[in-house]
Amino acid sequence: MSRIDESREFLPVRIAVLTVSDTRSAADDRSGDTLVERLTGAGHLLAARDILRDDRAAIAAQLRLWCADPGVDVVLTTGGTGLTGRDVTVEAHRDVYEKEIDAFGTVFTIVSMQKIGTSAVQSRACGGVAMGTYLFALPGSPGACRDAWDEILRWQLDIRHRPCNFVEIMPRLDEHLRRK
Repeated sequence: MSRIDESREFLPVRIAVLTVSDTRSAADDRSGDTLVERLTGAGHLLAARDILRDDRAAIAAQLRLWCADPGVDVVLTTGGTGLTGRDVTVEAHRDVYEKEIDAFGTVFTIVSMQKIGTSAVQSRACGGVAMGTYLFALPGSPGACRDAWDEILRWQLDIRHRPCNFVEIMPRLDEHLRRK
């Protein structure tokens, strides 16, 4: 089973948080606040934070901007992963991904099933990699953000996590772009 290897030194990761909502503002962005509290509480660095409306092109543009920024290692988005006509965050993510992390959505569904039962089928949470940056699209509820962080991301974004984690392979995410 997984564990934290205390003999390894913790390595903070630089994480950007994007809330996708037609109605939220900085004053009432509880999901974004939840992610910021969780990631900084774990010792990571908040690299950037923003709120955008449900607009596929604008979301994809922001994701690409942060992926191109060497000061951002991970992008977490919250909101826009549902089934309604305005929910376009997943499509924006997939416009940007070079590789999708298929198991992220599966594991998130398993975690959600334990909390909200079959209502978990309404989430399209997903993860991927682009330009050497990890991207994760999370649902817009604070509870879903807590579950994704506490049960998955907290562990995978800790270099001490064994048997493996996302951080230790970060330097190799864009190796295909480098000249040999």
